[in-house]
Amino acid sequence: MRTDRDRRNALRAELRSLFPRDRGQLLPALHHLQHEHGYLPDWAMEVVGWHLGIPASEVYGAATSYTELRLQKPGSHVVRVCTGLSCLVKGARDVLAAAERELGLSPGQTADDGLFTLEETACGFLCAAAPAVAVDGHWHGRVDPSSIAPLVRNLVARGADKELSKNGRKQQSS
Repeated sequence: MRTDRDRRNALRAELRSLFPRDRGQLLPALHHLQHEHGYLPDWAMEVVGWHLGIPASEVYGAATSYTELRLQKPGSHVVRVCTGLSCLVKGARDVLAAAERELGLSPGQTADDGLFTLEETACGFLCAAAPAVAVDGHWHGRVDPSSIAPLVRNLVARGADKELSKNGRKQQSS
């Protein structure tokens, strides 16, 4: 069993091999952590601060300044609704409300079963295709409220397919 100390030491060694001990490496190191863990665990941010010689408060400040960085473990599937100006003008409030109803979550929440997380982002950078929704990192443009339910059902279906594959059962065609 891997102890907390072992985990920290392994991360220290990894950071030493990947990132010079320079303040300018903070964001690349945080992005690396998120890629590895899916979010930024507190213990890992402390190790990054130690490695770069940056106070934990500054590491946390940087982590909370960027909407693409997460401080909590997300669900298996993440639905992110853009509420930037272009998206708002084109109906993002209604799209977000539809996502809340479909998922039974408010923005920033993860379902108790860990299946879904609903997020709101200030800009998805798809202004020309507003309103935009990202589902597991894949952006969809010109989304309307009626598009949310099929997107979520598709996620659930894909999740069921993956579970069948994991269990070694063959999928049946319908």
